[in-house]
Amino acid sequence: MTMTNENNAHRVDFAKTAPSAFRALIAFDAAARQDLDPALVELVQIRASQLNGCAYCLHMHTSDARKAGESEERLHMIAVWREAKSFFTAKERAALDLTEAVTLVSHAGVPDAVYTHAAAHFDEHELARLLALICTINTWNRVALSTAKVPGTDERAARR
Repeated sequence: MTMTNENNAHRVDFAKTAPSAFRALIAFDAAARQDLDPALVELVQIRASQLNGCAYCLHMHTSDARKAGESEERLHMIAVWREAKSFFTAKERAALDLTEAVTLVSHAGVPDAVYTHAAAHFDEHELARLLALICTINTWNRVALSTAKVPGTDERAARR
């Protein structure tokens, strides 16, 4: 099945046309999540998806976060987490800061202060998995945007 955008340009179904790459990305995603707090995983995925303008992934991960018990109040504050400090733990704020730096890496790299702050809250293994998680959601965002994925279409079963 091909996807279409507003201009009716046909887009590939990435999962069907590049199944090996799709499965590899699923495996990378699963490895990245290993032993990370599921609530933190969703916060990171939501923030990166907001920054990348990926409605498909934003819809998926806010839905997943709600199902996992995340409050509407916190979900609404993710985009303004710096101003809503009381809604997030210091560890979550460090992860969100690193998420922004890595997602927007072409703007200013990953500043030493941001990395050091994250390293103060995550051990070396957690930090490596957090970086992998940020990389995977950025890749998922780029796949979804490039193939014009539409929120509400269900590819979740294939990803998990």
